[in-house]
Amino acid sequence: MDKRMDISTLENWLWDAACSIRGPIDAPKFKDYILPLLFYKRLCDVYEDEIRKLSKEFENEKFAKEIIKSDRKLIRFYIPDEYTWREIRKITTNLGEKLTEALKGIAKENPKFQGVIDIVDFNATAAGQRIISDDTLARLMEILNGHRLGLKDVEPDILGRAYEYLLRKFAEGSGQSAGEFYTPREVGILMTRILDAEEGDEVYDPACGSGGLLIKEQLWLKEKMKEIKRPLKLYGQEINSFTYAMAKMNAFIHDMDADVRVGDTIRNPRFVDGGKLKQFDKVTANPMWNQKFPQDVFENDAYNRFLYGIPPSNSSSDWGWIQHMFASLNAKGKLVVVIDTGVVSRGSGNAGSNREKEIRKRFVDTDYIEAVILIPENLFYNAGGAGNIIVINKDKPHEGEILLINASKEFAKGRPKNYLTGENIKRIEDVYKNWEEVEGFSKIITNDEAARNDYNLSPSRYVVTGEKEVYLPVDEVLVELEQVEEERKVIDKELDEILEEIGFGRSG
Repeated sequence: MDKRMDISTLENWLWDAACSIRGPIDAPKFKDYILPLLFYKRLCDVYEDEIRKLSKEFENEKFAKEIIKSDRKLIRFYIPDEYTWREIRKITTNLGEKLTEALKGIAKENPKFQGVIDIVDFNATAAGQRIISDDTLARLMEILNGHRLGLKDVEPDILGRAYEYLLRKFAEGSGQSAGEFYTPREVGILMTRILDAEEGDEVYDPACGSGGLLIKEQLWLKEKMKEIKRPLKLYGQEINSFTYAMAKMNAFIHDMDADVRVGDTIRNPRFVDGGKLKQFDKVTANPMWNQKFPQDVFENDAYNRFLYGIPPSNSSSDWGWIQHMFASLNAKGKLVVVIDTGVVSRGSGNAGSNREKEIRKRFVDTDYIEAVILIPENLFYNAGGAGNIIVINKDKPHEGEILLINASKEFAKGRPKNYLTGENIKRIEDVYKNWEEVEGFSKIITNDEAARNDYNLSPSRYVVTGEKEVYLPVDEVLVELEQVEEERKVIDKELDEILEEIGFGRSG
C-alpha cells in the first residue's frame, strides 16, 4: 500500500521552505518563488514516474526516452534531460539564470505551460541587487527536494491544499490585497455543495483567482459519485496574470482540464461566442466586494449584461458582477456567489429610489432568487464583516419562495480568523437542500413578503438569533452614504437641466 504525504507533513514542509527565504524575500513574495518551484518539482517527479513505467515496458530506459522524443502522445508532457529537477540541482554557479532557462525551455516544449511555468525570473534584480541569491535559491530547492511529488507520493488534492496553505499564509501576512483572490477553504466547500454541479456540467468562475472554487467543484463531484463518466468542464477568467498562472498550475496539479483566460471580466469578458456571452450550466465566484467601475462601463456594454439596472458607480458594483454571472447562465443555469451583506438590503426602507434596490426588485419579481445565506463575520482576509452567499436559479424547484438562512453564529473562533467547521457546513447544506424552516436559523418567505419588506432580503431581518439588534458596520454605512451622494448629484444635474430649459439656469 502506498504511503502518501499527509497534509500536516506538507504544511510543515512548505513552512520550512517559506522560512528559508524569509530574510531576503518579503512574506507577500513567498508564493512567487515557492509555488512555481513546487509545480516544477511536481512535473519532474511525475515525468520521472512515467519514464520509469515506459522503461519497464520497453525494458530499456535509453530506448524509452528516444521513443518519447518522437511520440509525445505516450506521456503527459515532455521535459528535456538537461531541464529536469535532478540536473538543475547539480548546478553550483548561475543557478537563477539556469533555472529560469530550464522553465522557459519546458514551456517551449509544452505550449500548454507557456505563461504558467515560465512566469518568474529567478535571476531578477532590484536596485542593482539580486532579489533572491543563488545561495538562497539553492537552499530553497534543497528543502523542496525533501519529498517526492510523484503520482504515488501525493494525492492530487493535497497539492491543491498546498496552494491554499501558502495563499492563506500570504493573506495572513499581507491583509486586504491577498484576500482579493483567496476564498477561505471552508467557505469554498459550502459554496461548492450548494452549487452541486452534475456530471458533464460546464462550470464558470468569472473572478477565479487561483482556481479554488472550480477545483473544489470537481473534487466534490468525485466525492459524491463512485464513478464519473463525464467530468465537469471548467472555465475561469482572472485579471491578474500571476494569479491566472497559479490557477492553471492548480488545475494541472489536480490532473484537471480548465480553460482559464486573462482579462478584466467586467470590461472585457473573454468567454464570448459570436459576439454573445458563452452560457454555462453553473456559475460561481467570490468577486472583489464593493468594487467601483465608471458608469459608462455598464451603460455602453456590448453584451446586454446589465438589463436589470445600472449599478451605482461611486459606491458598489456588486450587482454588476451578479448580473454578469446571471447573463452567463443558460436557460436552466444556477449561480452561487459570496458577496458583501449590503447587496441584499441597501436602499430598502429608504425614501426615494436606489439603484441596488431596483435591481434586487427585478430579480425577486422575476422569481430568480432562490436563497440568501448570511455567513459569519471575520472569515475573510479582505473583509472583517460578514458576507452573504446568494443563490440565483433559473430553474427554481420552489417557485415564488426564497430561503433565508442566518448562519452568523455557525463558526469556530480562530486566530487570526474565524472558520466554519464541518458540522457548520453540514447544517447549512442540509437546511438548504431540504428546504427547511428552523427556528432561529432559517425562514422561507414568499416573493410577495419580500416586496412588502421593500425587497430587503437580509436573513437577519427575518430570522432572530436571540441577540440584540446588530447595527450596520461602518464600511456599509459609508457605501450607503456614497450612494446617497451619487443620487444627489444625478438629481442636481436633472434640476439644472430643467431650470436651464425654463430660463432660470443656476449658472447665470
